[in-house]
Amino acid sequence: MATAKKISLSEEELVSALKRRDTVAIQALYDMYSGALLGVISRIVVQTEVAEDLLQEAFIKIWNSADSYDPTKGRLFTWMLNITRNLSIDKLRSKDFKNAGKNQDIENNVDFIDAQKEVTFNADTLGVKDMVNALKPEFNAVLNMVYFKGYTHIEAAEELNLPLGTVKTRIRMAIMELRKNFN
Repeated sequence: MATAKKISLSEEELVSALKRRDTVAIQALYDMYSGALLGVISRIVVQTEVAEDLLQEAFIKIWNSADSYDPTKGRLFTWMLNITRNLSIDKLRSKDFKNAGKNQDIENNVDFIDAQKEVTFNADTLGVKDMVNALKPEFNAVLNMVYFKGYTHIEAAEELNLPLGTVKTRIRMAIMELRKNFN
């Protein structure tokens, strides 16, 4: 397996190669400065994925803005650092980033709710269980299996030795009876 060879160029050589759009320059800059620039980004934007995306954006902007670098105004690294820092700050201020922080992933919310154990479905406290128990026994049995014990319609049909259509009809009729209690 071939290993990537490290490129060693002076700052002047890097700048001229970068302005000539020589890919060797961007490879060398990435090898030399990506760790330091990622560190700066990570202090501003703490999400790893976003920080890595910003690093990539920074190198694209460095590549596309090479002609604007003026060595009389500062070192190449300082110029790159400013580009990176400004991109990171712009990302923090962007509307989509702020909104993304407000919206949590559904998986995180489910885990958070489960961890808090504050939100649970309890048919007894809602009075639903009492209403189901008041139904005809054939409706009661089907609803208990499907809605409270987690059986599928097919599993309930097999357990009760009934045709699948009969189970579905009984569920529909039971729900219609329950609706009368709510209206």
